[in-house]
Order: sequence, then structure tokens, then C-alpha cells
Amino acid sequence: MTPAASSARTHLGQRRTAAALVTGAGGEMGHALLRALAEQGGRAVVALDIRELDGPARNHCDASFAGDICDESLLSRLLGQYEIGEIYHLAALLSTRGEFVPEAAHQVNVVGTLNLLKLAADEARSRGTTVQFFFPSSIAVYGLPSLEAKRRAGVVKEEQFLEPVTMYGCSKLAGEQLGRYYERHYRLLAQDRMERPVDFRSIRFPGIISADTLPSGGTSDFGPEMVHAAAQKKPYACFVREDARIPFMTMPEAVGAALSLMSAPKESLTRIVYNISSFAPSAGEFADMVRREFKGAKISFEVDERRQAIVDSWPEGIEDSAARTDWGWKPGHSASSALKQYLVPRIRARYAVSSPK
Repeated sequence: MTPAASSARTHLGQRRTAAALVTGAGGEMGHALLRALAEQGGRAVVALDIRELDGPARNHCDASFAGDICDESLLSRLLGQYEIGEIYHLAALLSTRGEFVPEAAHQVNVVGTLNLLKLAADEARSRGTTVQFFFPSSIAVYGLPSLEAKRRAGVVKEEQFLEPVTMYGCSKLAGEQLGRYYERHYRLLAQDRMERPVDFRSIRFPGIISADTLPSGGTSDFGPEMVHAAAQKKPYACFVREDARIPFMTMPEAVGAALSLMSAPKESLTRIVYNISSFAPSAGEFADMVRREFKGAKISFEVDERRQAIVDSWPEGIEDSAARTDWGWKPGHSASSALKQYLVPRIRARYAVSSPK
């Protein structure tokens, strides 16, 4: 629903409705997160996306706005209607598209994030209490200098190799730093500054595999693209080498992790940004698993050297012990169980493909 049609609109002088705001709500994670927040209850869920939400997504939120996160007047109108205590800032231009329009990616991913952080800080001053802010970062913030260095490094910690090679990675790293500033140092010299107006929490996600929405052109989408193509009995030419390896997780794991981090007591958190990961098959290993599930699946490898170079700059594995210790992160799947229990059944149903005899 558009702002004009919003059923949650308040009148002048009335108390604003307590709400959680989800930006980028029309994307892969947005759909799943809206459903999870609606199931939690306890406050209104307000969605913002550059396009009108589809019917299923709209059904999981109390109000939906179509607009640009760089539109400050739209954000001001949101604050006029809703008392926003949580922000899940998912809106972003992804890695592949961002390399075609890097300036636009910077505008959306950095300036948009700055706008949302300022909204959170303004709301905190208005409420007199901290506003929680969830920021999905990415393994794209890493930039290993060579394939040899990647293989030698193995599992990478949060502070290592932070020299991203894409605008997406640069903008995500900038978002992490902006969040740290708004939580710890915002308006450092102002006489009336508020201590810690924003409670900023971020996860560096690996490649995320979703069974419920189509891959949207991310550099890590070669895994789910294989499954969708096989389920439709279409050939698939994978754009990375068979030995290409990066960490992955399923969408339900990712959404569960975000909600778990946001519900953790602040005093238990030792970091602002956390790594998490579930499994890390090579592209060839993933292809073999897909072939076993879909007899006759035609998967070939036609390497796009430029996209391969991006994947080669990302680590083969990431160290996530801090997330496990601080807020109880625990992977829910291996590569095999993710395919057999999550991806394949749902994607078979999507395309009405029968199971192999």
C-alpha cells in the first residue's frame, strides 16, 4: 500500500504507532524478514521499497511505502507517523549490478545508509531512548590480493583483508563504519549530544541461498541459479570455475541470525560487526550435489573472468567464533542438508517437478 492508502496513518495530535521499519522489503531477505517480524507481533511492521510490494509481502506488514531511501522528505513523513524503535536496513544495490553503476551503488548503499542512521538518531532524541539498527553487511568487504593468498589464508577473521574490490564491498564497509560512528561518536563535540543514540548491530553474511525468491544477480548466486535451472530442466552455464569456493548459508538461517542478534542483550555483545557462516562447497561440489538431486541436469562451466576475480577476492571461509560465543549463533545446515531439506523440496514444488524414482 502507498503512503496515501496506509491504514496506519495517525492524525495530528495523536500518538504515533510503535513500529519496526524494514527497508529493501521487496528483496529476497525482505520477504522472509517481514514474515518473521509479523509472526513475532508486538509492534507494527512498516515496509519501504523502491517499488510497490507484491501481495504476499504486503500481507505481512501494517503499512507499505514505495519510495527511495535517499528521499529525506519521505523519511521525515515516516517519522511523523510512526515511532520507530527498530530499523532493518536491507536496501542496497548488489555486487554485480553495482559494478555497472558504481556511483549509483554508492548513492544507494552509502548515502541511503547515512539517511537511515540519521533517522534513527533523530528518533532516539525524540523518544529519549536508543533505536536499534540492523545492517546486513557482506563477505564482499574482504579483498584478498590473489588466489594464492586466499587459499593460504583459509578462514578469515573480522579484522583481516578489509580491502574490497567492488563498490558493493566498499559501500558495505563504509556502512559498518558509519554505524560504529553513529553508535559511539555521533555529534562528538555537540553540547547537547545523546550518548549512543543508535544501537548498531551488523552481520557480514556469506552468500545467501533462497528457495522462495529468484536469484537477483548477486555474484554469489551461482549456487541457487544451478538449482533453479535444473528444476526447470534448463541448461546452466556457471560463471565461476569448478574449484571456486566461498561460504554460504540458507535464507532462513540468515533471517534467524538477524533476529537472534537483535534480541541479544547489549551487554553480551563484544563487537558491532559479526561474521557468520554455515557451509562452503566449491562450485563443482555444489554442481555434483545438484546433479544427484536432478537426474539429467545439464551444468557446465563457462568462466566469466571478471566475476571470477570478484569471487577469488572473497575468503574460502570466515571465522565466526565471536557470534557463537556472544549471541549463540549456530549453523542450521550443512551443504547437503541445505540442498536436500530446504532448497530442492521448495524449488521442486515451485516448478512442480516430481522427485526422482
